[in-house]
Amino acid sequence: MPEKECVGSILQHGLTAFDGQTIVVWASMIGTMAVRQLIVSIFIRAPLIAISSSSFQGGGNHIHSDAVSELIRRRRSIKPSQFNTQRIDDSVVSVLLENANWAPTHGMTEPWRFFVFSDTARESLGHALAGIYRTITPMDVLKPAKADKLVESCRRSSHVIAVAMKRQDSRKIPEIEEIEAVACAVQNLHLTATAYGLAGYWSSGKAICSDQFRDFLTLGPDDRILGLFYLGYTDDEWPDGHRSPAADKIQWFRE
Repeated sequence: MPEKECVGSILQHGLTAFDGQTIVVWASMIGTMAVRQLIVSIFIRAPLIAISSSSFQGGGNHIHSDAVSELIRRRRSIKPSQFNTQRIDDSVVSVLLENANWAPTHGMTEPWRFFVFSDTARESLGHALAGIYRTITPMDVLKPAKADKLVESCRRSSHVIAVAMKRQDSRKIPEIEEIEAVACAVQNLHLTATAYGLAGYWSSGKAICSDQFRDFLTLGPDDRILGLFYLGYTDDEWPDGHRSPAADKIQWFRE
């Protein structure tokens, strides 16, 4: 549906006239960021409830595959330098984290841990990371611009989420499986952000993944920092994506 017709239909009929699949596809596909954010902001009161109640087929457990596929394929990594500093409502961030909590987990260990920084805590986080970077980086390779970037990325974000893996005390589950579970949680978070029209970026680096930052977050010595997830809004057009053919990475065995 063309952009003008899409907005006109919303203004004429309201979002209640459309099912969740239609709204998710519009919110992820529409070209102009301002219009996409308009759709999401109107729908933001109960987006996931509406999607879950109206997108199931035949009362079963099958969600419309087109809506799911479209959401997955529209996910993008958008850097904090592209954010516009607009604040995201905390209730929306809570939905992202609740969906992250539904990631698969071997042994039900639920190893993901999230530390959310917003408002003035963002700047404090940025300066703490910049200080760690200066401490652990030899003077001959230290780049002041990198330290400044750590501060600026936090400052430009609405929320910054430190992502960690909490190691199981018994060590029964292999560490790699716990890390994989956290990565699945981050994907849930990022996909939900995409459904809300939010920009997101998962970043790592020596300072972020350092023992010093792990200690800053009061995690244990066997726990792991797996990066920061920056969240914000952007005024930029939603970027196009590209993947090489899936067939190049798949082998089928039938006998």
